[in-house]
Amino acid sequence: MGARRPVNVLMIGAGEYTAGFVQTAHGAATDKPAGVVALTCFDLRRSGLVGRMVLCDRCGTRMPAVRATIEAKIGSVYAGLDTALECFPADDVPDDADAYKKALATMSPGDAAIIFTPDDSHFQIAAACLAAGLHTLVAKPLVRTLEHHRALIEAAEDAGVMLAVEYHKRFDPIYSDARNRARSLGPFSYFYSYMAQPKVQLETFRGWAGRSSDINYYLNSHHIDIHNWMAGHAARPERVVALAAAGVAEGMLGRPCEDTITLSVQWRALEGGAVGTAVYTASWIAPKAECHTRQHFHYMGQTGELHADQAHRGYSGATDAAGYAAINPLYMRYVPDANGRFAGQTGYGYISIAKFLETARDLRDGPLSLASVRREGQLALAQDTLAVTAILEAGRASLDAGGAPVEIEYDGAGAPAAVRVAGGAGGAAAGAAKKKGAPALVAA
Repeated sequence: MGARRPVNVLMIGAGEYTAGFVQTAHGAATDKPAGVVALTCFDLRRSGLVGRMVLCDRCGTRMPAVRATIEAKIGSVYAGLDTALECFPADDVPDDADAYKKALATMSPGDAAIIFTPDDSHFQIAAACLAAGLHTLVAKPLVRTLEHHRALIEAAEDAGVMLAVEYHKRFDPIYSDARNRARSLGPFSYFYSYMAQPKVQLETFRGWAGRSSDINYYLNSHHIDIHNWMAGHAARPERVVALAAAGVAEGMLGRPCEDTITLSVQWRALEGGAVGTAVYTASWIAPKAECHTRQHFHYMGQTGELHADQAHRGYSGATDAAGYAAINPLYMRYVPDANGRFAGQTGYGYISIAKFLETARDLRDGPLSLASVRREGQLALAQDTLAVTAILEAGRASLDAGGAPVEIEYDGAGAPAAVRVAGGAGGAAAGAAKKKGAPALVAA
């Protein structure tokens, strides 16, 4: 049998996670200095999995700087990588919100799309990619509402393509091991997670923070997915209460924006009715520290418990220029090998992208079915992450209602269908119940 045809990839969004491109004084985050998506795809092109690569953003006048960043951080650093890209829109176009549609017109059914854009743009862009027959991977969160989440599932199923969320923590060997161990610890009882990034991230996200999304969607979504991945087969979330701290972000951005958001969520076992509680906290006002992202979780079942500190892997270093740092090469390895080649193929950030593209190729060529991908359960398919969106939307509704409890409602098939402020009008309009003075997303 001859070599298999590579997968053509459309990357939508040319920022930090895709290309390591950040237009601020502090630059890209220390845990992803050269980005993740483009670097991974360049290496997968070298190995034959990826073919044509298209990069799209809405601002064409940024593209020369993006390509220069890629050359400085990737092309001139790693031997043997072809960093050629087709870019949309043209370099002389200052702003084109429909550039992704023009890029899509050059793709074919069975190709792959990877979307890393602000949260409020995910639905429209993903819907277009699915309609074009592309297997689609979207940065977390998939969307902000159950209505949009369910609509995208329907669109993916109508097109017969895969729709997944880029929850790379599922590929961390420690988190993956914890997921499997948790299933032997009896009914879910308690979960706690914490995730925080330094204040400089607010400069990176100045364009959308507090406008189109919040720190709950941006960071808490990681561990909410991990918890749902661990316990969602046997329990489901029912009730959400959210609280927030504010004062720093609004001073930096000049508009309402929460600093730290905490969700308290009641879960109930599908059999027996045992009740569990979960607390998810996320912040983007942490001080500069030895690691860019502080993150850990604690899981307790009725017969055992697990704790994982993802920020500290027992590996650290120090330099005159950067000082002390906790190092996590399990995520992405950026140091070239002895021959000057990229050597990060074992990082879970890399594996998350590679697994999606390998699966897209196998779905395109026929040896794999979407049903078998769901059974495997490693990729975060849209069909299996509705509970995550339900919790996120309910958290936003609770904040907008001044911390009121929000119920998650289920359809006849047992899937999350809507959120409702307890005792209120509920549904997607739950935000209308917000109390005067409560922090909320503001219009752009």
